[in-house]
Amino acid sequence: MKVGFIFECGPKGADVDVCQNLAARLQPELECITRTMDNKPNLVRECGLVASVLLQDCDHVLIIWDLYPPWRESAPCLHQDRVDIFDSLCNTGVDQTKVSLVCIHEELEAWLLADKRALQTVLAKMKHPHPLGKIKRYKIPDSIPQPKTKLIQLFQRELGKTRKYVDFRDAKKIVAAVPDFNQIRRSTSFQRFHDIITGL
Repeated sequence: MKVGFIFECGPKGADVDVCQNLAARLQPELECITRTMDNKPNLVRECGLVASVLLQDCDHVLIIWDLYPPWRESAPCLHQDRVDIFDSLCNTGVDQTKVSLVCIHEELEAWLLADKRALQTVLAKMKHPHPLGKIKRYKIPDSIPQPKTKLIQLFQRELGKTRKYVDFRDAKKIVAAVPDFNQIRRSTSFQRFHDIITGL
């Protein structure tokens, strides 16, 4: 089965690496075709056209975006995002039964912070031979305010002020270290992604 993914990030964005890794582990037989829109306004405005092209070759399309994009120009509204995305799909005549939406709360880094085991694995390797400090366990990852900032602070605390978390470099290392889905499934937005992929 071919599945199209539409992301708000650029071609080398962390969202692509993380979602492809997770999708391959959830459904190894899926073939993923990705399209990146560079930012959320582009995704909302053009997703209908992009989805219509993808569905010429794909069985299903996932549209994935962050509720809080990094630029944070205005207060986010999941309902309005969905309305605008469905308007774009409707305006291009896309069969909406072949499209699923996944809004990540607040940012992709909430999924990465959800599993402290993965963080411990990656940071311990980078910090060796020095011991790690205590890494927080988040019971409700989707409620973490500014998760990307939290991850930057964690990297700097453990590795030094000059060693910041960089999403396109570090996110794929963290997601690859997630041993199972027991902890990351505490994120309701990941659970939605999980259910869509496994249900295809």
